[in-house]
Amino acid sequence: MSGQGGDDLCCGVDEAGRGPLAGPVIAAAVILGAGHGIAGLNDSKKLSAARREALALQIKQCALAWAVAGASVEEIDALNILQATLLAMRRAVENLTLMPQEVLVDGLYCPAIPHRVRAIVRGDSTVAEISAASILAKTARDAIMKELHRAHPQYGFDRHKGYPTTAHLAALREHGVSVVHRRTFAPVRELLLRRGEP
Repeated sequence: MSGQGGDDLCCGVDEAGRGPLAGPVIAAAVILGAGHGIAGLNDSKKLSAARREALALQIKQCALAWAVAGASVEEIDALNILQATLLAMRRAVENLTLMPQEVLVDGLYCPAIPHRVRAIVRGDSTVAEISAASILAKTARDAIMKELHRAHPQYGFDRHKGYPTTAHLAALREHGVSVVHRRTFAPVRELLLRRGEP
């Protein structure tokens, strides 16, 4: 895995939560800097929950700068998930305490920011800064979904984090659509249409 740090203040950006039917989409921006010394950085999906949490703590302690931001369910439904994701990414970069000279974003699309920016497919597995952002975004979103579980325990958000699992879809059919569900996502929209709800 390459490290892009050094004097150029390279920032990695990634998101968590594009696919779920509920909850916000979360993005993180991380400037690691040269010699950060964090071993084991990788795509957050390839790490265990315990490893992600341990690495997230290390990243927050060792990075030159980091920030986490989100876009709400209402923004996702109003903008669409891609535009809401780019909005969350822009907010994360804007919240950094250091100004990056270059921003490296996981995937195909770049947020509209006043920095040199590049999209890197599978960057969360190949660029340390993006891996770090992936880990911060994932752990932050998981924590939010655990909070939402306390408010809406019938859906099991603590287990599936809002993704369209069989259990989540069954809970949706049984309990209906909550205020934290994304109404424009097909399984939710179809359920609302069947029930004659707006």
